[in-house]
This record gives sequence, structure tokens and C-alpha cells, in this order.
Amino acid sequence: MADQTAPAPAPASAPPAPPTGPGAAARPDRAVVRDALGVGVAVGLSGFAFGVTSAGAGLGLLQTCALSLLVFTGASQFALVGALAAGGNPFTAAAGAFFLGTRNAFYGLRLSQLLALPRPVRPLAAHWVIDETAAVSLAQPDRRAARIGFTVTGLTLYVLWNLTTLLGALGAEAIGDTDAWGLDAAGPAVFLALLAPMLRTTTERAVAGLAVVLGLGFLPVLPAGVPVLIAALAAPAVLWLQGRRTAGAHEKETDR
Repeated sequence: MADQTAPAPAPASAPPAPPTGPGAAARPDRAVVRDALGVGVAVGLSGFAFGVTSAGAGLGLLQTCALSLLVFTGASQFALVGALAAGGNPFTAAAGAFFLGTRNAFYGLRLSQLLALPRPVRPLAAHWVIDETAAVSLAQPDRRAARIGFTVTGLTLYVLWNLTTLLGALGAEAIGDTDAWGLDAAGPAVFLALLAPMLRTTTERAVAGLAVVLGLGFLPVLPAGVPVLIAALAAPAVLWLQGRRTAGAHEKETDR
């Protein structure tokens, strides 16, 4: 039987406790949909650049469209076709794209708790776990808003990305040599445009800067695709140095 003892009333002068929990500051559905559509449309249009880049790298129309339909993680797609365009080994190019895409697994760990989707839906939702859907979902104050943001962002981005990929690949075939138009730089430019706003902390900027130095430094001496793998060492290197620096500062404080 439940305890029937009434709790003691709070003092009249005490301010009401702020709401806590998932529904602490619910947002209107319209605001969530608006933000999600903005992200989905803005990034989805970048699929055109991928279609052009992929066609310029020598991939056929079906191969290009299959990458967007089945892989659907822009940075990894650009890394793959960029390595192939530079003459890299397909296995090396695929390995670089794979390691770049592993970040989505960490997003999935957090989103699985936040969204708490039914089991039958999870395999389908996993295909939409990317930078943009994770960012929109994690920015919401409650589960309902997070689910709406994830769904609208994922659906909008998936449809537009694949549509513009098709248009970009068809356009590249129509104009012929993409290098002559300078469109070979479209992929890296879009990738940098997507990456730059995410570098908010000193650690993130240090990792990005070191990755650029490693990638460009080894580019002339290693096969295409391998410098991308070398650049991935930037993250553990910066974190190790940061840990050493923190430990040293802690030892100095202890000595005092």
C-alpha cells in the first residue's frame, strides 16, 4: 500500500523549484520542424557537389547514386571519391572513408538513449544517424522534440541529398571534363564548409590543424588515400598531449 502521509508544505517564501527532466522547456513543434528543415535543405543541396565530384572521379551514375543511397554520410563519401580521383587504391580509399564514418557510431550511442525508438524502427533510423541529425536532436530539450527533429532532418536530408546527387552526376556527364571547370575542388570546399562551424573548442581546432598538416605533409610521399589515415592520428595525439599537460599542471599544484 502506498504511503498516505502528505509531504510537508514548502515555506511560503520559497520560490518554486524550476522544472527538470526531459520536458523542462518544451519547444513548439513548429519551431523544431523549421530548424530541422533549414538544416536538411541547406546540407541536402550539397549532394550536387558530391555527384559532380564522384562523376569526375570516374564513378558511373549508378555507382554514384548507390553511394548516396546506401552509405549516406557526406564526409565519408567525399573522402572515398577524393582518394579514388587521386589514383588511390580502392581498398585504401574505402578504409579511409570507413574510419571517418565511425564517428556516427558514437552519435548512435547517445541518440539511442535520447530517442528511445521502438526496436523495429531502430535499423532504419540508424541509417540516418549522421552529423546533422545528431546535432538537431541533441539540441532539443525533450524527447518528443528530439524525435521530431531527427525525423524531419533525416527525411529532408536523405531525399534532397540523393536527388541532388543524381542531378550532379547527370550534370557532370553533360559538361564533360569537370577539371576544366574547376569542379574537382567542389568536394573539398563543401567538406570544409561543413566542418568549420563544428570547430568550437581549442582542442577541436588543434586536432583539425594537425590533421591538415599531417595530410598535406604526407600527400607527396604516400599513395593516395593513405594520408587521410595518417591524418586520423591527429585526434589521439592532441588528446595525449592535452592529458600530459593537465597532469603536469596537477603535479605543480600538488607540490605547492
